[in-house]
Amino acid sequence: MDIRQQQIVQWIENDLGYRDYSLQPASADASFRRYFRLKDNVNKDSKILMDAPPDKEDSHPFIRIAGAFRQAGLNVPRVYAQNFEQGFFLLSDLGHIDYLTCINDENADRLYNDAMQALLTLQRGRPCALPAYDETLLQQEMNLFIDWFLVKHKQITLSPPQQHLMKETFNALAASALSQPMVCVHRDYHSRNLMLSDVQNPGILDFQDAVIGPITYDLVSLLRDCYVAWPVEKVDKWVRTFHTQAMDKGVLKPIDYSQFERWFDWMGMQRHLKAIGIFARLNYRDAKPGYMDDIPRTLAYLKWAAGKYSELEKFNQLLHELV
Repeated sequence: MDIRQQQIVQWIENDLGYRDYSLQPASADASFRRYFRLKDNVNKDSKILMDAPPDKEDSHPFIRIAGAFRQAGLNVPRVYAQNFEQGFFLLSDLGHIDYLTCINDENADRLYNDAMQALLTLQRGRPCALPAYDETLLQQEMNLFIDWFLVKHKQITLSPPQQHLMKETFNALAASALSQPMVCVHRDYHSRNLMLSDVQNPGILDFQDAVIGPITYDLVSLLRDCYVAWPVEKVDKWVRTFHTQAMDKGVLKPIDYSQFERWFDWMGMQRHLKAIGIFARLNYRDAKPGYMDDIPRTLAYLKWAAGKYSELEKFNQLLHELV
């Protein structure tokens, strides 16, 4: 048992008053947070204990956004107890089966429909004050691809013309993102953060980095997931369904599907550039090599989308030359 785990036990017993219980690892994520499942053997229920070291994680946004999202009608964890000084939080348990574990050809339509309905609920309002997903942030994220994947992982030094082409492409992708309707964006709305739930499916996790940003961002995270891939025809069907429903619910003003599709594809490229860079950074900076296995799938999305648009032909050629 490490030092923080000893402190957790003291908090559980001295502050929360638990006696007959068990504590088991539930999960860890790409940050410094980790989660334990706390089972009360007396009341026969379970809760989640979030361990977020305060010197590494600011948990105030998590608590604030959790309350706002619940009020907006989303199935996110309820906060039962909080200790900001030590970084311990007791949350409701949304279950142990995530979308990545259970989704398949037979249930994908139903599960993605549930996820898209929840996403529309999120997008219909702005449940709390959130920072803007501005150009600076969009560009910083795409530069992770250069800094951590190309330079650090592939040991590639871009020539001045290649740097110029990257900059032009990043500017175009950022401009496309910023031209979209702005809504509440979860920012990590994918299969590892969506929990299968018997009531109000899905349960939604890892929302503390929410922003106000492009309408297609979370949809791309969901349907062009870095952890699971679907045939192009299926994804197109789901995107068309969302496009129609978003207009019907007033989240999106009437707009041609071709424009929405372009927004979706180009937003996906921005996100996948970011994701590839983050996966490499997790490996080299944070000693979490498992995410490297997800780079080929994510890179395939990037190349496919770049090859779809004539304006991105030179960038697509560069990608194939470099990788």
